Amino acid sequence: MKSPLKIVCLLAGVFVSNFANAQATKAPAYPLITHNTYFSVWSFTDNLNESTTRHWTGKNQSLLGLIKVDGETYRFLGKEPMSYRTVLADGDTKPYTCKFTETKPADGWENQGFNDEKWKTGTAPFSDDPKMAKTLWKTRDLWVRRTFIYKKTTPINKLILKLHHDDDAEVYLNGEKINVSTGANGDLVPVETKGDIAGKLKEGENVLAMHCVNTGGGAWLDAGLADEIKPVVNKDLKVAKQTGVIVNATQTVYNFTCGKADLQVTFTSPLLMDNLDLLSRPVTYVSYSVKSNNGQPHNVKVYFGASADVARYKPNQAVITQKYIANDLSILKAGTKEQPILQKKGDDMRIDWGYMYVAAPVSAKATQFITNNSQSVGSFTSTPTVATAKGGEDAFLNTVIPFGKVGNMAVEKFMEIGYDDIYSVQYFGKNLRPWWNKNGNKTIIGELKQAAIDYKSIIAKCKAFDNAMNVKASAAGGLAYAKLCAIAYRQAIAAHILAQSPKGEILWLSKENFSGGFINTVDVTYPSAPLFLIYNPKLAEGMLNGIFEFSETGKFKHPFAAHDLGTYPFANGQTYGEGMPVEESGNMLLLVAAIAKAEGNANYAKKHWATLTTWVDYLTKEGLDPANQLCTDDFAGHLARNANLSLKAINGIAAYAMLADMQGDKATAIKYHGIAKDFVAKWMKMADAGDHYSLVFEKPDTWSQKYNLVWDKLLGLNLFPKEVYTKEIKYYLTKQNEYGLPLDSRKTYTKSDWIVWTATLADNPQDFKALTDPIYKYAIETSSHVPISDWHETTNGKQVGFQARSVVGGYFMKILEQQWLKK
Repeated sequence: MKSPLKIVCLLAGVFVSNFANAQATKAPAYPLITHNTYFSVWSFTDNLNESTTRHWTGKNQSLLGLIKVDGETYRFLGKEPMSYRTVLADGDTKPYTCKFTETKPADGWENQGFNDEKWKTGTAPFSDDPKMAKTLWKTRDLWVRRTFIYKKTTPINKLILKLHHDDDAEVYLNGEKINVSTGANGDLVPVETKGDIAGKLKEGENVLAMHCVNTGGGAWLDAGLADEIKPVVNKDLKVAKQTGVIVNATQTVYNFTCGKADLQVTFTSPLLMDNLDLLSRPVTYVSYSVKSNNGQPHNVKVYFGASADVARYKPNQAVITQKYIANDLSILKAGTKEQPILQKKGDDMRIDWGYMYVAAPVSAKATQFITNNSQSVGSFTSTPTVATAKGGEDAFLNTVIPFGKVGNMAVEKFMEIGYDDIYSVQYFGKNLRPWWNKNGNKTIIGELKQAAIDYKSIIAKCKAFDNAMNVKASAAGGLAYAKLCAIAYRQAIAAHILAQSPKGEILWLSKENFSGGFINTVDVTYPSAPLFLIYNPKLAEGMLNGIFEFSETGKFKHPFAAHDLGTYPFANGQTYGEGMPVEESGNMLLLVAAIAKAEGNANYAKKHWATLTTWVDYLTKEGLDPANQLCTDDFAGHLARNANLSLKAINGIAAYAMLADMQGDKATAIKYHGIAKDFVAKWMKMADAGDHYSLVFEKPDTWSQKYNLVWDKLLGLNLFPKEVYTKEIKYYLTKQNEYGLPLDSRKTYTKSDWIVWTATLADNPQDFKALTDPIYKYAIETSSHVPISDWHETTNGKQVGFQARSVVGGYFMKILEQQWLKK
């Protein structure tokens, strides 16, 4: 018999072992600064010093990290940003005139000698957005010819094409096709070209010709040519050797060997949901721990640099900078000169109002200075540069922290990166401050100071939370599943902004990242919800409050729930072109029921009972056999008689009955539960396909993941016989590909959040792991290095679309099941 002490030691060992094994050591991209959709910086490569750091959209937001050990300098963070010299200005840099036509021209239109006198003259960029366009473009096709003079005054290193197209585009230089791009790329960025395009550029007159097709949605065309400047090789700069990386819920930890010293760098975004003030505080810690690795003391300094790109949408926007000391902090500040607060909306956007801050405690004796991009590295490797960049287009914020003589005992110091967006969103016409300053009586300097004071306690809380979450996730679904949850945690949270409505309610507003840019989309809330139901159901309420207000104020005049509240950051009313009546009404009913289960009462439902009643009556009428309408998987197109959508309606009706029962209204509960049970019998007959249930009613050669069925299990609705669950799971196991279970029989792509929901229907750990382990395989093997995409191809593991979305909060469904069913 083991002694109590030995049992405690054994359990502690198991805890530590599970925690260590559950830590993610590889991810598609690595979170560094993760607070909201605008303040979000990532490393897109496995090694932190292999590439320039980026915003989640993929645009450069350069952070640099260097360490000097006894005079030897090593780069451990980021890469020197690429610089460009304009050869032919794009519309962002300088508006230009050109010839264009919207009717198909004669053959040879792309050649130099073509006669374009009858074409119209316009100014780029071309767009269907009257607020952004220099020339309005509303037709399907657009042909553009731009004649320009080139004088070879400076040798070209690498000529590149900068192109913003929406949608399909082809580009010619002097009659030769140099580019074909499909879809929309969202911004003016370098694109791949065919061959050496510099060789096609002539001294004297040249023609850049373009054809763009707007296949749907927005329209845009703009282009220019630039010379990619050959980077200056700094012979004094070495590359630190990365020896490991760990991604936990709130921290990303890197380890390096830097010559005779070892360095650990930790990025901590303390997103702890039990403290909304801390959750909303836009301050990330960057911690450095340095020690000797050869038993000898070494003189050490650490450098950190941040580009002003963090605070602007376009790299050519003029910025202003400032350096000062306040509240026991040494501070650098940068922001655009223009400060267009809440003036832009859209998907592929970065903030260009408010101010970024880099701060270090005065006690750290840091040296801070401002340079341009090209001076940043040299200022540390040689003689530090005094403030040479006060503004303009090019600014880098630099901080050097001296560590003195460092021996075998690790020395730790930290700094902070913060962002004050002043106003975060517009909500039904009113500009709202961020939650941390909801009453307008706080300052970002005060938040930075408090963050510095609380550093040790917050870091300890984050480590404790990370440990506990890893153990909980591992116990629920295994080690691979726990690593998926660690990868997803910060991404799911940082796709939201926290604010307070004018009525004093919590608003936890998502942005539909990389899939339209909508704000508070209900069918993004629905898959994201498990994470928030686990850690703070009040945030789940905050995801629904705006949708209820939209209906209950009469602004949305339909008997079903809205799809969204607008395009981020404007929550003024739905902008998605088409509703999803059954989808969103079912989502709202199920989420309110989930909140009631999480909170142990139906108070939230009671507050919105009349609206819920309208929606449930719509589902009763239209939900069993849905008409030809969209569901959340709208990328797959319209579908009539969708069996999985019908499941949502049936469970939504039963959820309403559950809520009525919790309020003591037995008659209503019996009525609607009876309707749902009656629908189940009909559903099983219409969807019956022998060894599985179909995608489309009465089409047995189709199949789909029945992820909506999971609420029958978690809410204890007890509508469907267990044979439905077991038959579906058994069938799914025969349909898997290397990187997961396809969404349905139409395509081989999948949605990874839905796989976890589907797998949660399994009645044993083996089947759950069999269905979810391929998602982790996708996460660590995908060639798509972006904040994890929830929409990927199961045959090759490549991203199909979407990235950095909050829906990966749905990965936590298995933990929610374990928590609610007390397994």
